[in-house]
Amino acid sequence: MTRRFLAVTICLTATVAFFVGLVVAGTMMPAPAASAITQLPEPVRAVERAAAPGAVSFADIAERLNPTVVNIDAAARADVRSRRRMLLPDGPGLFDRQPRDPEPRRGAGTGFIIDAAGFILTNHHVVDGADRILVRLADGRQLRAEAIGADPDTDIALIRIEGSRPFPFAPLGDSDALRVGEWVLAIGNPLAYEHTVTVGVVSFIGRKLFDSSLDRYIQTDAAINFGNSGGPLINARGEVIGINAAISSRASNIGFAVPINQARAILPQLRAKGRVSRGYIGVTLRDVDPDLQRSLRLSSAVGALVQDVTPGSPGARAGLRTYDLIVGVDGRPITGNDALIQTIAAREPGSVTTLQVLRDRRSLSVTLKLAERPARERREASEPRPLPSSQDGSLLGISVRDLDADVAARYRLPAGIRGVFVSRVEPMSPGSDAAIERGHVILEINRQRVQNTGDYRRLTAGVRPGDILTMYVYKPELNQRILETVKIDAQ
Repeated sequence: MTRRFLAVTICLTATVAFFVGLVVAGTMMPAPAASAITQLPEPVRAVERAAAPGAVSFADIAERLNPTVVNIDAAARADVRSRRRMLLPDGPGLFDRQPRDPEPRRGAGTGFIIDAAGFILTNHHVVDGADRILVRLADGRQLRAEAIGADPDTDIALIRIEGSRPFPFAPLGDSDALRVGEWVLAIGNPLAYEHTVTVGVVSFIGRKLFDSSLDRYIQTDAAINFGNSGGPLINARGEVIGINAAISSRASNIGFAVPINQARAILPQLRAKGRVSRGYIGVTLRDVDPDLQRSLRLSSAVGALVQDVTPGSPGARAGLRTYDLIVGVDGRPITGNDALIQTIAAREPGSVTTLQVLRDRRSLSVTLKLAERPARERREASEPRPLPSSQDGSLLGISVRDLDADVAARYRLPAGIRGVFVSRVEPMSPGSDAAIERGHVILEINRQRVQNTGDYRRLTAGVRPGDILTMYVYKPELNQRILETVKIDAQ
C-alpha cells in the first residue's frame, strides 16, 4: 500500500511540474501570427529618415566634409572700393556698403571645394576687391587662390587653387528638395575659430532680404557668425545645399544661406567668362493677391502684374504697360512674380521671347528682345525735413500735399513726376499697414491719375469700411513705382 501510494504521488508530482513548466514557458497558447493580424507600419520615406536626429550621425558628416572646407584670407590695398558685409541690418535692405579705411584691409571667410581640380565656392563679399587671396586647407597647407568669377547680385564667387594632387571636394545636393524643419549642418571659421561645426534646422525657404527679384535665401537657426561667410550649409545626407551668407544683427540664431541650386545654375558662366549675364525685360512686378484682384477687377489671380516699365527697356519698346498681367512665356504658364523673373533671368540677353499678357481682360502676345540685366545699384535715401499736411486721408490715415518744385528738389524726385506728396501717415492706419510712408508720391488710385490734392480728395471721398483701394506709389528709397493695396478695416 505504501509502495503504491508512493508511485502515485511521484506520477502526480511529475505531471503538475510538467504543466507548470508549460505555463512559465508561455507555450500553452500558440503565439498569433504577426503577419496575419498585425498591420506593419508603412516604410519611412528617405527624406524623413534622413531628417530624424537618430537616423544620421552629424559626427560622420563633419568628419567626411571637414577636409573640403577652407579658410579664406583676403587682403586689399587702400584704393579699392567698398565691400559688402554679411551682417543683416535691423530690417530687410541692402548689405551695408561702407567706405574703405585708408589703411589696407584684411578679411577672413570660409569656402568649400567643389571638385578635385580645386575650384572653391564662397561669397562675393568675402573676396570682393581683394588683391591677394590665401586659402588654408584642413591639412594645414596654405595656397594662393585665383579669382575666377563673381556675381554680386547673388553674393556668389568662384576661386581656384592648384596642387600636386587632387583635392577632396564636397558633393552638391538639391536645394529645391529642402523642407522646413530638416536638419542641417554648418561648417566654417566664425571669429577665426577654424572648422567650427554647428547644427540646426531649416527655418524658412525662399526668404527675401535684399533684392526681391533674385533672393531665395534659406533661413536656418544653425549658429552662423562673422567668418562663416561662404561656408557650406549641409543636409543630413552630407550634401551641400547652401552657401552661408548673412546673419541678423538682432538675434544669434537667425542665419541665411544662398541655395546651392542658384549657385549651380551660374557656375558655367562664372567658369567661362567670370561674370553672369541675365535676361532683362525692364519691368517691376508683383504677385496678385485677393485684395488686388478685387480692387482692380482682374479676371485672373495667376501671373505677374506689371507695376512699372523702365523707359527705353525691352518692355517699354514692346509696349508693356502698368497693370498688364503676364501669364505666360513662350507658351509656358507663369504662376507669379518669382516664376517670371527666374524664367527670364535664365535666358541669354539678345534672345527673343514672347509674353502672353492679359490687358483689360483681353489676351495678347508681346514679343520682345531681351537685354542684359543691369548691375544692382543702391540709391542713397535723403534725410528730408517734415512738411506740413494740407489734405487728410480720413479713414486711410494718409495726409498729402501738392507736389511742387521745392518738394521735388528736396526729396530728389525724378523729373516730370506727377502726383501728390505723402506728408504724414498715421501709425497703425490702413495707409501704414500698406507700407505707404512720408516722402512717397501717390500717382494713381484705382488706375485713375492723381495730379493734385483735389484729385486725391475726389477719389478717396467715398471710401467706406471694408473697401480696398489700389494705390500706384513712387518710393524714393527704392527708386521704383509700386502697387500697394490699402484695405479699410470693417467697423
